[in-house]
Amino acid sequence: MTVTETIKDTEALTLTFVTDFAAPIDRVWQVWADPRKLERWWGPPTWPATFTRYEFVAGGAVRYHMTGPDGTKSHAWWTITSIDEPSRLEFDDGFADKHGEPIADDQPVHGVVTLAEAGGRTRMTVVSHFADLAHLERLTKMGMEEGMRLALGQIDEVLSNS
Repeated sequence: MTVTETIKDTEALTLTFVTDFAAPIDRVWQVWADPRKLERWWGPPTWPATFTRYEFVAGGAVRYHMTGPDGTKSHAWWTITSIDEPSRLEFDDGFADKHGEPIADDQPVHGVVTLAEAGGRTRMTVVSHFADLAHLERLTKMGMEEGMRLALGQIDEVLSNS
């Protein structure tokens, strides 16, 4: 498994995942930049993602859904807020209606992804920032922490097949 550390910080309202990959930074960047590669790991193995809109630019809109084992679809969205290729990506991520549009009263999570070379490997840190403690606890109870660990654990296979 690629996840080396998970930190839930209730004071900073963050959930952080640190991962290490035996691949150069530009290849690891592609698991975010290429929606077909992203589909192969975003979401736990039993809830694969399908990206229907993917504008990988600052201000770009992203729409996707994850499909559960019973066929249930959970829709979500991103707005990409910042890109500094190949070292940093920031985006807001929230729940969507069945058409992929943001739910009006939902609180998005702000994600910050950083990539850095580390001794011939690439260290990726993913930090999710929450609006308040209730938001962090609600998404933790929904399985976000375990789901992200499982999802991130699939990246090694994507990298080995790219």
